[in-house]
Amino acid sequence: MFDGDFIQRAMVGLPVIAFSLTVHEYFHAWTALKFGDTTARDAGRLTLNPIAHIDIMGLIVMIISQFRFGWAKPVPVNPWNLKEPRKADFWISFAGPLSNIGLAIISAVLLRILDSMTNNIDTYIFNLLQSGVIINLTLAFFNMLPLFPLDGSHMIRNILPANYENALNQIDRVAPFLLLLLVFTGGLWYIIGPFVFLFYRILLG
Repeated sequence: MFDGDFIQRAMVGLPVIAFSLTVHEYFHAWTALKFGDTTARDAGRLTLNPIAHIDIMGLIVMIISQFRFGWAKPVPVNPWNLKEPRKADFWISFAGPLSNIGLAIISAVLLRILDSMTNNIDTYIFNLLQSGVIINLTLAFFNMLPLFPLDGSHMIRNILPANYENALNQIDRVAPFLLLLLVFTGGLWYIIGPFVFLFYRILLG
């Protein structure tokens, strides 16, 4: 597993994924604070230090999957501290994917600027920025799936009327198993892949 190809993938994938997940979790924590909850800040999660956001199992899975799948430690949120809980929960949840879309746009803009300045972009820099676009778009659309425990499950719960609560609770019970099935069978990419490719073409042509 740890051949030359793995090392090359690690040199690009690890810094991009680590930074992208860190920014994702940071903006969950930042948004929670803006809505009145200091839990994440008090737990040391309002930081861009990736060490604070590492989930050991998520890191192990990331390495085993050769940087195709992994996760960070979820940011703690106390809903009792939130002003306008439904609105707050929606935006706290959406902040993570939205930050990844922002990083994808920044990566694409930097790549276009470098491409306009030189016809010979350093291969490593090119791979980092291109991966920054692809990985962040993937993280954004993956996390917006309406399946527990992803951000999308919180988003849809706060969009739909309160009388859907029981139905959503029933779905949440099986959602993690459905999510794992989609990941390990490759079905996940058939759902989010078209969105990733569409936005990739929009950003980089």
